[in-house]
Amino acid sequence: MALHIVILGPAHPFRGGGITTFNERLARALQEAGHRVEILNFTVQYPAFLFPGKSQTTDEAAPSDLIIEQRLHSMNPLNWWTTGEYLRKKKPDLILVRYWLPFMGPAFGTVLRRARKNHYTKIIALTDNVQPHEKRLGDQLFTRYFLPACDAFITMSKKVEQDLRAFVDNKPILQVRHPLYDNFGLPVEKDSARKRLNIHSDTKVLLFFGFIRAYKGLDLLLKALPLIREQNMLLLVAGEFYEDPAAYHKLIKELGIETKVKLMADFIPSDQVRYYFSAADLVVQPYRNATQSGVTPLAYHFEKPMVVTNVGGLPDYVEDGVTGLLAEPEPSSLANAINRFFEFGEDRFSTQIREKKKELSWPAFIDQLLKLFHRLK
Repeated sequence: MALHIVILGPAHPFRGGGITTFNERLARALQEAGHRVEILNFTVQYPAFLFPGKSQTTDEAAPSDLIIEQRLHSMNPLNWWTTGEYLRKKKPDLILVRYWLPFMGPAFGTVLRRARKNHYTKIIALTDNVQPHEKRLGDQLFTRYFLPACDAFITMSKKVEQDLRAFVDNKPILQVRHPLYDNFGLPVEKDSARKRLNIHSDTKVLLFFGFIRAYKGLDLLLKALPLIREQNMLLLVAGEFYEDPAAYHKLIKELGIETKVKLMADFIPSDQVRYYFSAADLVVQPYRNATQSGVTPLAYHFEKPMVVTNVGGLPDYVEDGVTGLLAEPEPSSLANAINRFFEFGEDRFSTQIREKKKELSWPAFIDQLLKLFHRLK
């Protein structure tokens, strides 16, 4: 039976970070499964103090195959009530709400409380984070307000499930695998990608991809570089700084690794992502803490081995010595793992990565999501 589903969360024209990209790909997967899907988007998402990047929006063309309506203002209580009333009257079968930041708790909690007064719509929260990476006053209060408005929860890592169970003990919680980000195009030939990025074809390339924030540990990776035995090696940093870049530039100079680092410190448009992954030999995630990471399913899509730190949900997706290597979040351990990778070579991991990809399909994700929905009826 075809369902009417509303995804409550960011989409175009907001920048295509992990949440936005996931929402749009989720909508397409649900449409492909035969359901009627709309994304109820923000008019205003973040206040300036929560968004240290250059711009919250993109000038890329809007997707023509999705229904996206900008309606929710994250800081306007009157708008929360009217948005909830809109959903109450619209009466979708299911609302899928993305929860990644406690700041959104008051808005989402109010909207959903109003929407569920139709005594028909079921609400499932896709919880990316319950305990935020960067804690602020009010986090616990906002989360405790949001969670009772939902009927069930999906997590994509053991860490988030554990965090969630500290708040919720009487509603269904389902842990599923984060599906592939397969909407960035096919890989290109490595030499072609490197030519486009002005990287020599013989260089061994490490990729750090995504927004640059303290918890992601780029400084740890920079400190590891002098400990890596491979001399013909380059760290490609592709992503926008979400904090002052001066400390990173200073560290690069102090370590004397200016020739070992290529900074592409800007937001990477969706149609350019494949060149960065295709150019890489190894993707490195040196995070200090993590729940799950959208970089991991990207690496799997482009069939790239990974070095990830043994924190949060990262080890849930990378099997040590099979699809990548694990390290502790400190420079010497990261360097040791990268040295091991160069000893093994990229080909050692290729077959296992292709097998792992089969577990991370969107149809498998949708099947589990809808089974959870039908349990609520």
